[in-house]
Order: sequence, then structure tokens, then C-alpha cells
Amino acid sequence: MRALPPDSTASQAETGGAAAPFDILDTEAVRLYQEDALDGIQRIADGSVDLIVADPPYGLGKDYGNDSDLLSGDAYLEWSERWMDAIIPKLAPRGTLYLFCTWQYSPELFVMLKKRLTMINEIIWDRRVPSMGGTTRKFSSVHDNIGFFARQRDYYFDLDPVRIPYDAETKKARSRPRFEGKKWLEVGYNPKDLWSVPRIHRQDPERADHPTQKPLEIVERMVLSSCPPGGVVLDPFTGSGTTAVACVRHGRRFVGFEMNPQYAGLVRDRVTAAQPVYAQIRPDSEAAASAETSDLTPDAANDEADASPVQRLI
Repeated sequence: MRALPPDSTASQAETGGAAAPFDILDTEAVRLYQEDALDGIQRIADGSVDLIVADPPYGLGKDYGNDSDLLSGDAYLEWSERWMDAIIPKLAPRGTLYLFCTWQYSPELFVMLKKRLTMINEIIWDRRVPSMGGTTRKFSSVHDNIGFFARQRDYYFDLDPVRIPYDAETKKARSRPRFEGKKWLEVGYNPKDLWSVPRIHRQDPERADHPTQKPLEIVERMVLSSCPPGGVVLDPFTGSGTTAVACVRHGRRFVGFEMNPQYAGLVRDRVTAAQPVYAQIRPDSEAAASAETSDLTPDAANDEADASPVQRLI
């Protein structure tokens, strides 16, 4: 397992420098810092993250209990370039990144990312907003934009866990002999780049106290298709913790940052309540880690054994 670099922030706090980050979650597979990602990201080793799910403030003035979404225009775009430059180097060679954003800034943000990564898809999330009221001066906006980017062309992507099953009528219509035994008919089809998933409404049992919570269904699709079992997912703007929950449920490791203490506590509660769908860490991942340790010198192997579960996270 790759280990986090030594935490230097404690000595800074002792000498009157920046305060040490607060580890809200510190488990075998989940680590969350109550900290600005731009302050803490240097502790994450370059090339150590399989998937980044980034849901930053949209620059639209939302209230997240701080001033994090008050930037607009050029200031917002300048800040976006700063976090991209800090976070993208953490991607492994076959790693990928998903970016949630809105139409107001998606053209500029996608151009920034295309200068740094390879663009694979633009996904439209149809939030299934009901037709009630709204503006009379333009067409109502009912979608978010999601950019899907890769470090290189040979990126990790596993379609099978996110295939959508065909219904009985479709299978019946494809019952002719030439369709018999076709894998795609049995396991389902590839999700398109239009994802129609209802937003989290106030009465939804999944609802948490966060103004821009993303549906678990969307983030699970990203995690299952774009991070190998036992791999590492980074969420630099953790928010309500949906990415962390998806990782707990599906056997991926998670590291994230969240500045707001209320939301950081919310993430802790949601992760604690989450029930794994698969084993927390898949056996094949554990075997690979064991093989990696066996190649170490005796002293290095002892250091690995003495490391805390958090240090072994990435």
C-alpha cells in the first residue's frame, strides 16, 4: 500500500503557523480531513489516486456556512485553475476524474481540464425537476453538467457493474436465434451520457442537511465503473459525503476534505450508517497488498506493519 507522507501540520501549529487538520474519520478504508483541500492536498502522494470525484462550489452564491461559493467570474475561474493544478497530479496513470458543474461555467472549466487531461464524455444529469413555475424569460434549467476526464487513453473503465438490464419486452423482441447467447442481451446495455436521476427532494429518505447533495445512484455509477475494487477515491469537496458512502458500500478506499465542521460531522454519520454491499476491501486487493509487502526489505516491512490503517490508505 502507498503511505501518506508524514503530517507536517502539527509542527506548524506548535510554532504559531496553520492549525493542524482535524481527522473526522480515521478508519481502515476512509479518511476525511476537516480542512481546505488546497491546504492539505500536498500530503497526498502524486500518482496515488485511482479516481477523483470533484463537486466544487458552482460559483452561484450558495450558502455552505462559509464564503466558499462567493467567488464569481474571473475570480472563480482563477480559483478553479488552482485546485485543478493541485489535485490532478494525484491521479494514477490510469486514473480518471469526474467534475460536477453548471452550464454557466462548464465551457471554461472543460477547456481548462482539456489542457491537462483527455476528455472522455460530457454527461448531462437530468435532475427530473417537476414543471412548476420558474422563469418566464428563458427556458428553465433542469440539468447539471458532468465532465469525465482521464489521465491517459489507457484509463481504467469497467462497464459491467453499471450496465442497465433490458426489460422483459426487449428481451422477448430479441428472442430470434441470431440474438441467442449474446452477452449484451443478458447483462444489459451501456448507460448513455444523459443520466435521468431525480434530485434529492426534501422528503427523500436519502436526504441529508446539505443544499447541493448529489444522489447516491449517480456517484455509485462513477465509483463502480472508474475505480478498481480496493482502489482509492479522492473527493476534494466532500460536502454531504455521498462519495464516501459509495466507497464504503462498494469496497473502495476514500480520502476527502471538507471545511465546514457541520458537513464533516454529517459525513461521519452517513459513513457510520452505511452498509457495505460488497466486502469492504476485496480479497484480490488484499492479496496484492500482501504481495507488495513481501517484496520489501525486513526493515521496510516492519515499518509497513507498524503504520496506522490511515497511513496505509494510500
